[in-house]
Amino acid sequence: MIQQFKIINDLSEVIKEYEGMLSRPTQRLSHPTLYRKRDVGRNEKILKGVRIKDWLFSEDRKWVLPHDQMGLSFSSTYKNLKQVHKLKSKHNPGKRFDIFWILEKADIPEGMEFKEDRNKKGHYFLTVNKQIHVDQLVSNLKSIAQRMSVIRDAS
Repeated sequence: MIQQFKIINDLSEVIKEYEGMLSRPTQRLSHPTLYRKRDVGRNEKILKGVRIKDWLFSEDRKWVLPHDQMGLSFSSTYKNLKQVHKLKSKHNPGKRFDIFWILEKADIPEGMEFKEDRNKKGHYFLTVNKQIHVDQLVSNLKSIAQRMSVIRDAS
């Protein structure tokens, strides 16, 4: 049976029956797991689509090192998602956002995992749990993006 979901609340109710849903609001026409220059602030740096401040890098920035509280941000609750969406909308007036989501227990690449933020309820990090090359991280993030579903123009 195929169901179409028009709003995040509809989807959230169904997902609760199965397992945790992790989501992230992303500016319309942007990649769900990688960044372009237009997606980051003036002083933020990206490397091959990876935002530098999100990950723990080796000094030469060729390797991403394991850290259970650094990685790509996801919301696990509707409340956290709403707060993040509101913040992004405030900093990007007039821009539209899509909500990309994946199941917490989804088949993600080896060496990566979701870790709950110890300081903020409803927030998770997609982390690396072993040292990987930046090119491998980019490949993994692209693979994860292909597994994500989307709710277009989430207001």
